[in-house]
Amino acid sequence: MSKKAAESHKQAATHHTEAAKHHTEAAKHQEAGHHEKAAHHAHTAAAHTEHATEHATNARKAHAEEHGKK
Repeated sequence: MSKKAAESHKQAATHHTEAAKHHTEAAKHQEAGHHEKAAHHAHTAAAHTEHATEHATNARKAHAEEHGKK
């Protein structure tokens, strides 16, 4: 696997992990009735998920380039 693809996979995993942490925090705040804090963490989680998707796409493209497919 190319370094580019490997790095993209690692970055995607990092963003998924961060998203999970923020979803957990959002749930805690929601249960406590702190809706503004819950919304903040939910939006941050969504951003991390979006970044993870971008990195996963980059990894897919790097794999395709490495193996001559587009």
